Amino acid sequence: MSHDRWMVSYADFITVLFAFFVVLFATLNQDNHAISRVSQAIHNGFQDLGSFSGGESERGVAHVNLQRDAITYALPIQSAKTQKSDATEATGVDIAELRRQLELAIGKELRNGEVTMRVTPEGFVISLKELGFFNSGQAVLRPGAAEKIERIAKVLSEHGFNLRVEGHSDNQPIHTAQFRSNWELSTARAMAVLLLLVDHSGLDPSHISLAGYGEERPIADNTTAEGRKMNRRVDLVVVAGVLPDHRVP
Repeated sequence: MSHDRWMVSYADFITVLFAFFVVLFATLNQDNHAISRVSQAIHNGFQDLGSFSGGESERGVAHVNLQRDAITYALPIQSAKTQKSDATEATGVDIAELRRQLELAIGKELRNGEVTMRVTPEGFVISLKELGFFNSGQAVLRPGAAEKIERIAKVLSEHGFNLRVEGHSDNQPIHTAQFRSNWELSTARAMAVLLLLVDHSGLDPSHISLAGYGEERPIADNTTAEGRKMNRRVDLVVVAGVLPDHRVP
Protein backbone atom coordinates (compact mmCIF):
# COMPACT_ATOMS: atom_id res chain seq x y z
CA MET A 1 0.00 0.00 0.00
CA SER A 2 1.43 3.36 -1.02
CA HIS A 3 2.07 5.94 1.67
CA ASP A 4 2.00 8.86 -0.84
CA ARG A 5 -1.73 8.83 -1.67
CA TRP A 6 -2.28 11.80 0.64
CA MET A 7 -0.37 13.94 -1.89
CA VAL A 8 -3.18 13.46 -4.43
CA SER A 9 -5.80 14.81 -2.03
CA TYR A 10 -3.48 17.64 -0.99
CA ALA A 11 -2.86 18.63 -4.61
CA ASP A 12 -6.61 18.68 -5.29
CA PHE A 13 -7.16 20.87 -2.24
CA ILE A 14 -4.50 23.38 -3.33
CA THR A 15 -5.98 23.52 -6.84
CA VAL A 16 -9.48 24.25 -5.51
CA LEU A 17 -8.10 26.86 -3.09
CA PHE A 18 -6.22 28.57 -5.90
CA ALA A 19 -9.32 28.64 -8.09
CA PHE A 20 -11.34 30.13 -5.21
CA PHE A 21 -8.92 33.02 -4.76
CA VAL A 22 -8.78 33.67 -8.50
CA VAL A 23 -12.58 33.94 -8.66
CA LEU A 24 -12.65 36.14 -5.56
CA PHE A 25 -9.99 38.46 -6.96
CA ALA A 26 -11.76 38.76 -10.30
CA THR A 27 -15.09 39.54 -8.60
CA LEU A 28 -13.60 42.32 -6.51
CA ASN A 29 -11.79 44.02 -9.38
CA GLN A 30 -14.06 43.56 -12.38
CA ASP A 31 -16.25 46.66 -11.95
CA ASN A 32 -14.32 48.78 -9.47
CA HIS A 33 -11.47 49.40 -11.86
CA ALA A 34 -13.79 50.93 -14.44
CA ILE A 35 -15.58 53.00 -11.78
CA SER A 36 -12.27 54.17 -10.41
CA ARG A 37 -11.02 55.22 -13.85
CA VAL A 38 -14.09 57.32 -14.60
CA SER A 39 -14.15 58.82 -11.10
CA GLN A 40 -10.48 59.75 -11.26
CA ALA A 41 -10.86 61.18 -14.76
CA ILE A 42 -13.74 63.42 -13.68
CA HIS A 43 -11.94 64.47 -10.52
CA ASN A 44 -8.72 65.40 -12.33
CA GLY A 45 -10.25 66.83 -15.48
CA PHE A 46 -12.59 69.16 -13.58
CA GLN A 47 -10.01 70.25 -11.01
CA ASP A 48 -9.91 73.76 -12.43
CA LEU A 49 -13.60 74.18 -11.60
CA GLY A 50 -12.66 74.48 -7.92
CA SER A 51 -12.75 72.19 -4.90
CA PHE A 52 -14.98 69.14 -5.09
CA SER A 53 -15.82 69.51 -1.40
CA GLY A 54 -18.70 71.86 -2.26
CA GLY A 55 -19.27 75.59 -2.03
CA GLU A 56 -18.03 78.16 -4.51
CA SER A 57 -14.81 78.71 -6.39
CA GLU A 58 -12.90 81.97 -6.44
CA ARG A 59 -14.98 83.04 -9.43
CA GLY A 60 -18.29 82.50 -7.65
CA VAL A 61 -19.20 79.23 -9.39
CA ALA A 62 -20.96 76.68 -7.23
CA HIS A 63 -19.92 73.04 -7.21
CA VAL A 64 -21.46 69.87 -5.84
CA ASN A 65 -19.76 67.27 -3.70
CA LEU A 66 -18.13 64.52 -5.75
CA GLN A 67 -16.74 61.82 -3.48
CA ARG A 68 -15.03 58.67 -4.65
CA ASP A 69 -16.33 55.35 -3.44
CA ALA A 70 -14.29 53.94 -0.56
CA ILE A 71 -13.63 50.66 -2.35
CA THR A 72 -12.16 52.15 -5.51
CA TYR A 73 -8.44 51.98 -6.14
CA ALA A 74 -5.93 54.79 -6.54
CA LEU A 75 -4.61 55.23 -10.06
CA PRO A 76 -1.15 56.35 -11.17
CA ILE A 77 -0.71 60.11 -11.62
CA GLN A 78 -1.44 61.20 -15.19
CA SER A 79 -0.31 64.21 -17.12
CA ALA A 80 -2.67 67.21 -17.30
CA LYS A 81 -3.25 66.61 -21.01
CA THR A 82 -4.20 62.98 -20.42
CA GLN A 83 -6.44 63.91 -17.48
CA LYS A 84 -8.46 66.41 -19.51
CA SER A 85 -8.73 63.97 -22.39
CA ASP A 86 -10.06 61.24 -20.08
CA ALA A 87 -12.53 63.65 -18.47
CA THR A 88 -13.94 64.68 -21.84
CA GLU A 89 -14.16 61.04 -22.92
CA ALA A 90 -15.94 60.04 -19.71
CA THR A 91 -18.61 62.77 -19.89
CA GLY A 92 -18.84 63.53 -23.59
CA VAL A 93 -18.49 67.25 -22.80
CA ASP A 94 -15.36 69.41 -22.57
CA ILE A 95 -16.39 71.04 -19.30
CA ALA A 96 -13.34 73.28 -18.95
CA GLU A 97 -13.88 74.86 -22.37
CA LEU A 98 -17.63 75.19 -21.87
CA ARG A 99 -17.10 76.85 -18.51
CA ARG A 100 -14.60 79.28 -20.01
CA GLN A 101 -17.02 80.32 -22.74
CA LEU A 102 -19.89 80.76 -20.30
CA GLU A 103 -17.78 82.91 -17.99
CA LEU A 104 -17.09 85.22 -20.90
CA ALA A 105 -20.80 85.37 -21.77
CA ILE A 106 -22.37 85.71 -18.30
CA GLY A 107 -19.52 86.67 -16.00
CA LYS A 108 -21.59 89.33 -14.20
CA GLU A 109 -24.45 86.93 -13.52
CA LEU A 110 -22.04 84.30 -12.17
CA ARG A 111 -20.41 86.80 -9.84
CA ASN A 112 -23.68 88.08 -8.35
CA GLY A 113 -25.15 84.60 -7.90
CA GLU A 114 -27.94 84.80 -10.46
CA VAL A 115 -26.38 81.85 -12.29
CA THR A 116 -24.26 79.01 -10.89
CA MET A 117 -22.58 76.04 -12.55
CA ARG A 118 -21.87 72.61 -11.17
CA VAL A 119 -21.05 69.06 -12.26
CA THR A 120 -23.43 66.20 -11.41
CA PRO A 121 -23.55 62.52 -12.42
CA GLU A 122 -26.17 63.46 -15.03
CA GLY A 123 -24.11 66.17 -16.70
CA PHE A 124 -23.00 69.78 -16.50
CA VAL A 125 -25.67 71.96 -14.88
CA ILE A 126 -26.26 75.69 -15.41
CA SER A 127 -28.67 76.90 -12.70
CA LEU A 128 -30.80 79.99 -13.32
CA LYS A 129 -31.75 81.26 -9.86
CA GLU A 130 -35.18 82.75 -9.22
CA LEU A 131 -33.75 86.08 -8.05
CA GLY A 132 -32.40 86.86 -11.51
CA PHE A 133 -35.16 85.44 -13.71
CA PHE A 134 -38.58 85.20 -12.02
CA ASN A 135 -40.68 87.07 -9.49
CA SER A 136 -41.85 85.05 -6.50
CA GLY A 137 -44.68 82.67 -7.36
CA GLN A 138 -44.67 83.61 -11.05
CA ALA A 139 -43.52 81.91 -14.25
CA VAL A 140 -43.13 85.00 -16.44
CA LEU A 141 -39.53 85.99 -17.09
CA ARG A 142 -38.46 89.22 -15.42
CA PRO A 143 -37.39 92.18 -17.58
CA GLY A 144 -33.83 91.56 -18.79
CA ALA A 145 -33.94 87.83 -18.01
CA ALA A 146 -34.46 86.79 -21.63
CA GLU A 147 -31.27 88.58 -22.72
CA LYS A 148 -29.24 86.67 -20.10
CA ILE A 149 -30.65 83.33 -21.24
CA GLU A 150 -29.98 84.17 -24.88
CA ARG A 151 -26.30 84.75 -24.09
CA ILE A 152 -26.16 81.30 -22.50
CA ALA A 153 -28.03 79.80 -25.45
CA LYS A 154 -25.56 81.30 -27.91
CA VAL A 155 -22.73 79.38 -26.25
CA LEU A 156 -24.69 76.13 -26.09
CA SER A 157 -25.87 76.38 -29.71
CA GLU A 158 -22.27 76.41 -30.95
CA HIS A 159 -21.77 72.87 -29.63
CA GLY A 160 -25.06 71.13 -30.48
CA PHE A 161 -25.46 69.77 -26.95
CA ASN A 162 -28.43 67.74 -25.77
CA LEU A 163 -30.20 69.82 -23.15
CA ARG A 164 -32.76 69.09 -20.44
CA VAL A 165 -34.59 72.08 -18.95
CA GLU A 166 -35.60 71.33 -15.35
CA GLY A 167 -37.88 73.41 -13.11
CA HIS A 168 -37.37 73.26 -9.34
CA SER A 169 -38.92 74.95 -6.31
CA ASP A 170 -38.53 75.10 -2.54
CA ASN A 171 -40.90 73.24 -0.18
CA GLN A 172 -43.14 76.19 0.67
CA PRO A 173 -46.74 75.37 -0.36
CA ILE A 174 -48.27 77.42 -3.17
CA HIS A 175 -51.91 77.61 -4.18
CA THR A 176 -52.83 80.51 -6.40
CA ALA A 177 -55.30 81.14 -9.17
CA GLN A 178 -52.57 80.22 -11.66
CA PHE A 179 -50.66 77.45 -9.88
CA ARG A 180 -52.17 74.86 -7.57
CA SER A 181 -48.83 73.34 -6.56
CA ASN A 182 -45.06 73.65 -6.82
CA TRP A 183 -45.18 71.00 -9.54
CA GLU A 184 -47.15 73.34 -11.79
CA LEU A 185 -45.01 76.37 -10.95
CA SER A 186 -41.70 74.59 -11.58
CA THR A 187 -42.95 73.08 -14.85
CA ALA A 188 -44.31 76.43 -16.08
CA ARG A 189 -40.98 78.15 -15.37
CA ALA A 190 -39.09 75.42 -17.22
CA MET A 191 -41.48 75.79 -20.14
CA ALA A 192 -40.94 79.55 -20.26
CA VAL A 193 -37.18 79.02 -20.54
CA LEU A 194 -37.53 76.21 -23.08
CA LEU A 195 -39.77 78.28 -25.38
CA LEU A 196 -37.26 81.11 -25.27
CA LEU A 197 -34.44 78.73 -26.19
CA VAL A 198 -36.36 77.25 -29.11
CA ASP A 199 -38.34 80.23 -30.44
CA HIS A 200 -35.82 83.04 -29.97
CA SER A 201 -32.39 81.44 -29.55
CA GLY A 202 -32.49 78.89 -32.36
CA LEU A 203 -31.71 75.74 -30.37
CA ASP A 204 -32.76 72.52 -32.08
CA PRO A 205 -36.00 71.37 -30.38
CA SER A 206 -35.13 67.72 -31.13
CA HIS A 207 -32.20 68.07 -28.70
CA ILE A 208 -34.16 69.62 -25.82
CA SER A 209 -36.43 68.00 -23.23
CA LEU A 210 -38.34 69.40 -20.26
CA ALA A 211 -39.01 68.29 -16.67
CA GLY A 212 -40.71 69.80 -13.64
CA TYR A 213 -39.66 68.44 -10.25
CA GLY A 214 -41.31 70.83 -7.83
CA GLU A 215 -39.70 70.52 -4.39
CA GLU A 216 -38.55 66.92 -4.87
CA ARG A 217 -34.91 67.53 -5.88
CA PRO A 218 -33.45 70.19 -3.58
CA ILE A 219 -29.77 71.09 -3.69
CA ALA A 220 -29.83 72.93 -0.35
CA ASP A 221 -31.56 72.81 3.02
CA ASN A 222 -35.18 73.96 2.79
CA THR A 223 -35.27 74.80 6.51
CA THR A 224 -33.27 78.00 5.89
CA ALA A 225 -34.12 81.04 3.80
CA GLU A 226 -30.78 80.80 1.97
CA GLY A 227 -31.36 77.14 1.18
CA ARG A 228 -34.85 77.77 -0.17
CA LYS A 229 -33.48 80.56 -2.36
CA MET A 230 -30.97 78.13 -3.89
CA ASN A 231 -33.67 75.53 -4.54
CA ARG A 232 -35.89 77.94 -6.52
CA ARG A 233 -34.22 77.54 -9.89
CA VAL A 234 -34.40 76.37 -13.49
CA ASP A 235 -31.54 74.04 -14.41
CA LEU A 236 -30.12 73.70 -17.91
CA VAL A 237 -28.57 70.23 -17.85
CA VAL A 238 -26.04 69.54 -20.60
CA VAL A 239 -26.53 65.82 -21.11
CA ALA A 240 -23.62 63.72 -22.36
CA GLY A 241 -24.07 61.65 -25.50
CA VAL A 242 -26.21 62.04 -28.58
CA LEU A 243 -29.97 61.64 -28.61
CA PRO A 244 -31.23 59.10 -31.17
CA ASP A 245 -33.16 60.56 -34.07
CA HIS A 246 -36.64 58.99 -34.07
CA ARG A 247 -38.13 61.31 -36.66
CA VAL A 248 -39.70 59.79 -39.73
CA PRO A 249 -37.77 60.84 -42.87
